[in-house]
Amino acid sequence: MTISGSPGAGAGRAPREAGAAREAREWVTVDDGRRIALRVWAPADGSADEDGAPVPRAVIQLVHGMGEHAARYEAFARSAVGAGYAVVADDHRGHGLTIAAPDERGHTADADGAERVLADLAQVRGWIGRAFPGLPVVLMGHSWGSILARVLAPRLGAGPGADPAATITGLILVGTAGSAGILGAIGPCLTRALCRTRGPRRRERILDALVQGPYRKPFAPGRTRYDWLSRDEAVVDAYVADPLCGFDYTNAFYRDLADLVRTASSRAVFNAVPAGLPILILSGSRDPVGAMGRGPRWVGRRYARAGASPLSLRLYPGARHEALNETNRDEAVGDILGWIARIL
Repeated sequence: MTISGSPGAGAGRAPREAGAAREAREWVTVDDGRRIALRVWAPADGSADEDGAPVPRAVIQLVHGMGEHAARYEAFARSAVGAGYAVVADDHRGHGLTIAAPDERGHTADADGAERVLADLAQVRGWIGRAFPGLPVVLMGHSWGSILARVLAPRLGAGPGADPAATITGLILVGTAGSAGILGAIGPCLTRALCRTRGPRRRERILDALVQGPYRKPFAPGRTRYDWLSRDEAVVDAYVADPLCGFDYTNAFYRDLADLVRTASSRAVFNAVPAGLPILILSGSRDPVGAMGRGPRWVGRRYARAGASPLSLRLYPGARHEALNETNRDEAVGDILGWIARIL
């Protein structure tokens, strides 16, 4: 496993300024009839790279985190387009434009919500195969999205024996968490009890305090409740002001989150990673979701023990949770795009 904490073997070039890009909103109707909102960024039709080769050369399927939505990744997506890639990002159930009614915000399903989102993501991968036939796909998840991606990657598969219309060529985990910890230990029992006694759609302060309270504590008293996201105050202020960010979650969501984290941290999931699938893990050394670097290192060790290769881990000194929105964002974006270029 390659580990880097400063520019070196794992570092990519700073991203080129994005060229002509087209952005579109699309919708995918999944198997239960729900319409999932997509944002698609791609090079303009007929574009070519600096060597004259047609682009896009690959697609990044981006999986966002809790309390946010796909549009927050526009700056990254435009840099990716400038490097010759397309980006497809959905708004998960309970998030962004996929929300059909106000009470759906922060709620994925009364039962099996995590599995429902995983099924949606697999169907988004199918849409990508139809929209961009024959192109390799890199799965990239941030935060909660990285937990989803860890579970989804073995299901999608890779290599010569897998369905080429549903495979991935690489896996990128940004701001991921480590072992299940307290959420995995007491979360399933507590959240199930609350769903049973208070209802799956109820929103309990105790769950917010249990899950997100520890993220705020290292930065207390703090300028806002979300100082843990980034050192860039403008990023934090934009998040606070965004009506599609920073909302409360239901008992059912937290129940499914606890189950998802336990599954993603299981030996079975690590051992099921497709052989030869390149994996890149990025995090800040001051990211509380990753226990200040311990979580991503733990994930890297588990993948290494499972035989994952090539495997790279990149930790940014002083950076907090959102590597793509940090003060060193150009470094992080350059690392990602450079890594993708090397694995294709």
